[in-house]
Amino acid sequence: MFSGLIVAMVTPFRNGAIDLEATGRLTDFMLDGGVQGLVVSGSTGEAATCTVDERRTLWRFVRERVAGRVPVVAGTGTNNTAESITLTHMAEELGLDGAMIVTPYYNKPTPRGQVAHFTAVAKSTRLPLILYNVPGRTATNTLPETLEQVHDLPNVVAVKEASGSLDQASAVRARCRLTLLAGDDSLTLPMIAVGAEGVISVAGNVAPREMRALCDHARAGRLAEAEAVHRRLLPLFKALFMESNPGPVKYLLSAMRLIENELRLPLVPVEPATEAAIQKAARAAGLTLPEPAGAVRA
Repeated sequence: MFSGLIVAMVTPFRNGAIDLEATGRLTDFMLDGGVQGLVVSGSTGEAATCTVDERRTLWRFVRERVAGRVPVVAGTGTNNTAESITLTHMAEELGLDGAMIVTPYYNKPTPRGQVAHFTAVAKSTRLPLILYNVPGRTATNTLPETLEQVHDLPNVVAVKEASGSLDQASAVRARCRLTLLAGDDSLTLPMIAVGAEGVISVAGNVAPREMRALCDHARAGRLAEAEAVHRRLLPLFKALFMESNPGPVKYLLSAMRLIENELRLPLVPVEPATEAAIQKAARAAGLTLPEPAGAVRA
């Protein structure tokens, strides 16, 4: 169910509120670019600073806009198991296609606590679940042997593996029946080479066609073509993480005139030097950027 290019979608804001007009514009842009799934209210979507009512509005809007063309997955995992269950119930009631459950952050649960958390959420819902391992944000690494203890739960179907370790990704494949999904754009190609079925991507917000081509080539074994796309996009992958995500990708989307360059505190827009580096990387990757207002070509 979850494979190929899935995008971790940003949440557009305008004047402090969710910008549904821009959300629709961005959703259409990504669908036109060939995305095969969307994750709303993940870390790229600044879920931590969105209220429950805002999430409900956003999830309903994106589901209706997508109209069944691709799966829509809600980021419902938190560091509070009861809250994660409540949010997952809301996603199920709204008719979303799945939920993504991050390893609990800040609390630093032991492997036994992680298993108990994932099991409690899974048993509370019929939605297919993607588990999300991102130790750089959570301070806790969910190991392959931990995933092995929950992979027989019937609705735990995939894992977004963002440890940055190909060895760990390979071990997940060896020990678990779960669909493996890359969690880092720059590792999409090597992750597919060791058994991943796709990526949950940040770059897909701005370069959906290119990321779809990378996934399609890699999954079909066209490695030379996949490597060519990877090399062209690699500077963009790096530029999009020069500052805390989603600051860089929101800046680039604003330069593409798809959304406003607005984040919620404690996140702030990227620095001018970062803006210049992102623009340079985007143009090198072949993205078309409108000229700034008032710009005059030489």
